[in-house]
Amino acid sequence: MSALQKLQEKIELWRVDHEALKSENAQLKIELTNLSGSQSDKETEVELLQLELEEKDTEIEKIIAQVEALLA
Repeated sequence: MSALQKLQEKIELWRVDHEALKSENAQLKIELTNLSGSQSDKETEVELLQLELEEKDTEIEKIIAQVEALLA
């Protein structure tokens, strides 16, 4: 096998590897985009739950105040 043939084979292997890496990179970018969106959704959900918790705390405080008023 001549040096030119070996070089051509190596170039072809590198080209195939390069295409595979480009494809994998594109897939990883898609996954990253999906995860970013999912994280944003989770953050919004956490914020809503925190607001709900604050509302419940306020309700509990009101009930405690009413019970204390009845006991006084």
